[in-house]
Amino acid sequence: MTGAREFVDFWIENSVHAKEQSGQRGGSQDAEELARRCIEMAKSQGILEDAIRNELGDLTNYIRGKLRDANNAERDRRQH
Repeated sequence: MTGAREFVDFWIENSVHAKEQSGQRGGSQDAEELARRCIEMAKSQGILEDAIRNELGDLTNYIRGKLRDANNAERDRRQH
């Protein structure tokens, strides 16, 4: 069984994207909504919300940080 951190990081890599810029649609920027989706998918893979919380702390805050990173990386990419 995949660990909670590995699952969440894989899910984020495939589900969390930079916000819309230059007419291209970005992913949802609602960290709470994304956390709910991630938890639902994790449960379907046999990973409990408690396991996620134990490994990562508050999932919403974790995702919020990943969103910020994605948005910053996209902004930096566009500036270069």
